[in-house]
Amino acid sequence: MTPVFLIGYMGSGKTTLGRVLAKAMGFSFIDLDWYIEGRYHKKVGELFAERGESGFREIESRLLREVGQMNDTVVAAGGGTPCFNDNLDFMRRSGLVVYLKASEEVLFDRLRQARSQRPLLRGKNDEELRAYLSETLDQRSPYYKQAHCVFDSSRLESVKEIDVAAQELKKIIYQQIDKI
Repeated sequence: MTPVFLIGYMGSGKTTLGRVLAKAMGFSFIDLDWYIEGRYHKKVGELFAERGESGFREIESRLLREVGQMNDTVVAAGGGTPCFNDNLDFMRRSGLVVYLKASEEVLFDRLRQARSQRPLLRGKNDEELRAYLSETLDQRSPYYKQAHCVFDSSRLESVKEIDVAAQELKKIIYQQIDKI
């Protein structure tokens, strides 16, 4: 089967749900950021610092096209991946694209707890985080909304909720795959 690409804002559950979904489907799982880090032996933040955003986005696009050739794979794309270098068009042509959509409030709560692990958020106070989230979500939403389907990822707070969500999403994917 063609790959399944999970897109959405950081904190929407792409990696968390993606791992469980891949296991439920008997697929491989690839987090694109981790894949990049493994290939370059550097953290995404280091690549951003060394090469700038455009340099990082070139690497990201090239490796997205590499993993996009793999069948029976769930790929968790970076939050900005669909917004650059015709990546969204590539994903739409190569497989099924699912937008994991969580409310802005849920994203804020998740990111506030994890901001120290996210280079783009490190050092932002709550007000700055909220403003950044709102602004970038507005910029990225037009891309996210072009996915083949949308899945509400607001309730992924426990192992049970994640397992239930993975089973629900698995059914949706098998229904949608025939339509693309």
